[in-house]
Amino acid sequence: MDFDGQRTDADPPLASVVIVCMNHMANLRRCLPSLKANTSVPFETLVVAYRFSPENLAAARAEFPWATFVESNEIRGFSENNNLALRRVRGKYCFVLNDDTELRMPAIDRLVADFDRLPPDAAIVSPKILWPDGRTQVCGVPRKDWRHVTLQIFRLWNPVKAPGTNGTGLFHSFNVCGAAFLIRTDVFRALGGFDERFFFCPEDIALSTAANRAGFSVWVDADAEVVHDGGMSGKSLSPMQAATRPAAVAGALLFYGDTPARRLALRAAHALAYSLKCLFHSVRGALRPRPNADSILAAGDWRAVLACFSSKTPKEIFLHHAAALQRRENRHGH
Repeated sequence: MDFDGQRTDADPPLASVVIVCMNHMANLRRCLPSLKANTSVPFETLVVAYRFSPENLAAARAEFPWATFVESNEIRGFSENNNLALRRVRGKYCFVLNDDTELRMPAIDRLVADFDRLPPDAAIVSPKILWPDGRTQVCGVPRKDWRHVTLQIFRLWNPVKAPGTNGTGLFHSFNVCGAAFLIRTDVFRALGGFDERFFFCPEDIALSTAANRAGFSVWVDADAEVVHDGGMSGKSLSPMQAATRPAAVAGALLFYGDTPARRLALRAAHALAYSLKCLFHSVRGALRPRPNADSILAAGDWRAVLACFSSKTPKEIFLHHAAALQRRENRHGH
């Protein structure tokens, strides 16, 4: 990804907040006011308005005139959309934030200040991410390879108990959670931004791994907190998860399956795991009127099984299933 041709400014902000939002005004109405109320350092906000309706885009610009809205009307994944904004950020630091989040404390201020305490090789510092009820959702993400992923899919490895997680204060970790993290803009650009081969995930793990391999370190400040709904992005029960789930599986196979043997092992593990999930959700879904949550999940599970044997890219898989869902919706609409 080429980030040449950047704008310059005599007094650039210290932090640039980048938020990708897929036409969810309710998310912005919760996220953006909390951001402004809890941030004191000079900052700019770039919202990637992904496939916004004209009415929502006009409303967003009217309600939040202090934010810059970057229109994104083509089908793009999380990586591509974030990179659209990254080309335009001016801050020394870039704070990547999901739209279904809320700040209840000066998290950005604290993370920016952390760089004065961190070693020179520090490139990324993440907050503790909480559920809305205050429980910890993510506090550091450990080192992960194909073996961890294989065990995790069968719930035989618990990442929250691994080194680099759930520490106190400022502690060293390995990976970031894409819901919220602060990264040095120069490093972000030097690494090429998010890897656009990954449509939904694991672009955050890929970025962290690239940073570590380049000699940078990743940190967590457990005293900086961001609330994440955790239900409006990848875990939604919308029928569209039948397109995002297989794309996510394809991304995991692409990233972790870096040798033929590992890729084969991951294909087998994912195919078996999602076959069992599909069977479970199909049985439960058959007991209730359709469509229901289990029938929707079963559709995504089955498409995830198919993705294990596909040679298509994550984006190609998403486009294929999204088009099929659209055709079905059009038929039912008529």
